[in-house]
Amino acid sequence: MSSRLAGSRVPPLRFLAPLVAVVVLVAVHLVAVHQSDSYARHASVQSLKLTLGLGSDGMIPLAHDAAPSSPTRHSWDTDTDTSLNSSSRANAAFVILARNSDVWEILDSIRGIEDRFNRRYHYPYVFLNDQPFSDEFKRHTSGIASGPCSYGLVPKEHWEEPDWIDEDKAAVERQKMADNKVIYGDSRTYRRMCRYQSGWFFRHPLLAQYDYYWRIEPSVKFFCDIDYDPFVYMRDHGKKYGWTISLYEYEATIPTLWDVTKEFTAAHPEYLASPNSLSWISSDNGTTYNRCHFWSNFEIGALDFLRSEAYVEYFAHLDRSGGFSYERWGDAPVHSIAAALFLKPEEVHWFHDIGYRHPPFQHCPKDSASRCGCNPQDSNNFGTDAERSLQGDSGRCGAL
Repeated sequence: MSSRLAGSRVPPLRFLAPLVAVVVLVAVHLVAVHQSDSYARHASVQSLKLTLGLGSDGMIPLAHDAAPSSPTRHSWDTDTDTSLNSSSRANAAFVILARNSDVWEILDSIRGIEDRFNRRYHYPYVFLNDQPFSDEFKRHTSGIASGPCSYGLVPKEHWEEPDWIDEDKAAVERQKMADNKVIYGDSRTYRRMCRYQSGWFFRHPLLAQYDYYWRIEPSVKFFCDIDYDPFVYMRDHGKKYGWTISLYEYEATIPTLWDVTKEFTAAHPEYLASPNSLSWISSDNGTTYNRCHFWSNFEIGALDFLRSEAYVEYFAHLDRSGGFSYERWGDAPVHSIAAALFLKPEEVHWFHDIGYRHPPFQHCPKDSASRCGCNPQDSNNFGTDAERSLQGDSGRCGAL
């Protein structure tokens, strides 16, 4: 009996004290997590991974011994040595136009750009929406982003149709496109988004403090580690517009875009750069538009280009014509035409070494020092044929 009592003696107080302390700390932590969103974000596993420099798989990213290789050179890009970046960050931000319902797809995109790039730089994010962002959207996005997040409401006058639009005519034209099965042909919301991205997002007060932007959209993928700073590259090399995929625009969506553009350039020849890249968007010296455009769901740009008198006046001319409502002009051909005409070739940059996917198309670098997770032989890959077309060796914009 005495041996049983001896085996069940209460542990000395010096052993109980640390245990009690641990229990109290855990209890305080749990209370704080449930009562403070800020504490919950900073105490999350995701936040700890970012603080420790870990990837989304919890592993330490591989280091690269060699500097990233220079992107392929072509006619409008003669200086692409990414090793020449200066050490300071650029005055730049990611910009994301999204709805509250996009939160899970946006988180996937942010996780990708954080793992591949921003966990080392902590650039800020600017989120824009035509409706107020929900607390859930703010909580999740700010919790996964390593940089500060700002949330802005798009002014009604920038989002909705201007007062000179004939709404009855616009409705008839949308129905015609729907009958002809034109993609997004019947969507008023899609038209509003394209018009906003064409002429208004860069004027939002939340972007006023920045010099450069990088557009991010829901459900995009970044295939390769980006082991230099594209913002700094743009700044240090005088680049104004950067892209990674180019395609043909749907002809049925822009039947009069080029005619309206020619009206503008005829009235304002002073805005045309010399030299420019007219030959990339027209195969007949400007008579017609060949529909080539940079796929603008990925773009890194200098905000002073979009804020320039040439671009602002160009957008105003397009807007007054009604083509965003009566047709279905996209921001991609608008940005592309403007970049081709108002910028010099050396101010436009192909980010050949950034692996990127926006369904259904992608760009997977064939030769890159970065670690990539994509198949360069994929049938939807933007690659060698497109590269040749940019140098004038074929009539193709990309691998369609």
